[in-house]
Amino acid sequence: MPKYYAICGSQSLIVSAPNARQAAMRLIDEALSPHLWIYDDPDLSEQDRRDHLVLEALLHLDTTVTVSQRGLERSEDGRIEVPELIEQWHRMMTAVSRLFVAAGLTPRRVLPAPVAATATPVLALVH
Repeated sequence: MPKYYAICGSQSLIVSAPNARQAAMRLIDEALSPHLWIYDDPDLSEQDRRDHLVLEALLHLDTTVTVSQRGLERSEDGRIEVPELIEQWHRMMTAVSRLFVAAGLTPRRVLPAPVAATATPVLALVH
C-alpha cells in the first residue's frame, strides 16, 4: 500500500492507504474521533451532530485536505474538500452507530486503529 502525507490546517498525518481519498478520510477520522460521543447522545438531532462537526472543523481544520506521496505541503495527489469528507464521515458514523445499537454492541471507530510505532513509522499525527 502506498504511503501518503495528508495535511489540513494544524493536523498532519503520514499513513499507508489504498488511495489519496482514504488517506484524507483517515486524517478526518483522527481529527474527529474525539467527538464520537455525539453519536451516543440521544438528545442530539442529526442536525445538531452535523453542526457540531462543522464547528469543530471550522475551529481546527482548513477547507481542504492536501494529499501527496512525496511529502507534506505538496498536493500532487489531490486536494479534497473538508465539508465533503465531513459529510461522508458523518454518514458513515451514523450508519455504524445504528448498526452497533441494532446488534447490541457499543459504538466504536469504523476505520482501522493506528498502527503501532515501528522503526519506520507508518502513521504519525501532529497537532
